[in-house]
Amino acid sequence: MRIPTKLAITILGASLALAACAPDGGGGDAGDGDAAEESVTIVANPWPGSLANAQVARQLLEEQMGVAAEITEIDENAQWSGLDSGELDVVLEVWPSGHQDNYERYIEELGTVEDLGELGAVGQIGWFMPAYVLEEHPEMETWEGLQGNEEIFSTPETGNSGQFLAADPSFVQFDETIIDNLGLDFQVVQSGSEAAQLTEVESAIEREEPVLFYFYTPHWMHDKHDLVMVELPEYEEGCEEPEEERTCGYPEDVLFKAANAELSENAPRSYEFLDNFTMENEWQDQITFLIDEEGMDAADAAARWIEENEDVWSDWIPSQ
Repeated sequence: MRIPTKLAITILGASLALAACAPDGGGGDAGDGDAAEESVTIVANPWPGSLANAQVARQLLEEQMGVAAEITEIDENAQWSGLDSGELDVVLEVWPSGHQDNYERYIEELGTVEDLGELGAVGQIGWFMPAYVLEEHPEMETWEGLQGNEEIFSTPETGNSGQFLAADPSFVQFDETIIDNLGLDFQVVQSGSEAAQLTEVESAIEREEPVLFYFYTPHWMHDKHDLVMVELPEYEEGCEEPEEERTCGYPEDVLFKAANAELSENAPRSYEFLDNFTMENEWQDQITFLIDEEGMDAADAAARWIEENEDVWSDWIPSQ
């Protein structure tokens, strides 16, 4: 996750259409505190951490509280209209730097979406490279050191220009603008998906070749490979405006949760659980490593974490 402006709205499953058929946005009878009659639709965006959050929440709601919970996989921009209408109930990982406009519209102006508070994890988007590239070219610690050295990252596709490997096209990202305004000779190459991007990055690492790419924390890749972030111009309030003149990097993102504003009335016990729900960087990385690196099914990975961390999640469950 998220400062960027998602370029594509990709619905990964048909569950959104099914959720649209649920009365009252899937929240059950308004004011009914019986969890057995509550149902919740949880958003999962197309990156591992978001899916990890959703799977943990779904399983705990179902197994510990008897709530009918389902996951809808959807692009992070498309989720806002779903939360607004009640077709979606909750998203557990919003990257605020990419959603200031949505926050202002749906949460502050319309009041149809509620800020459920911080998730617990802190994210950072940036430009990353393997540590061995920096060891050979220590000047590349900052963006100024990239200037004049772009050809080191060139590929047959980019010719004399360096390649900058972009993320999933649905992710909020301003790299092309930053590159142009800093006067760097990089060509942004779309990876198509995070899985495709990581395959290309790991292939380059295997060959010990230079690669510069959009990436973020938290992510299990940082435990597997020694990656370093290039120092871009420091983010300051308002430095991204106007967007077409942006030169600053990405701010630190304190990730937060958001829910349909009627969820507390429609599904009060589920709402209390989701309000209590937290996910720290370390916990999320444990789950996503099992999914992406060990090839474990997301549901099984979440189940293992739940089994091993009852002391963490037991406090999220509302008292009877």
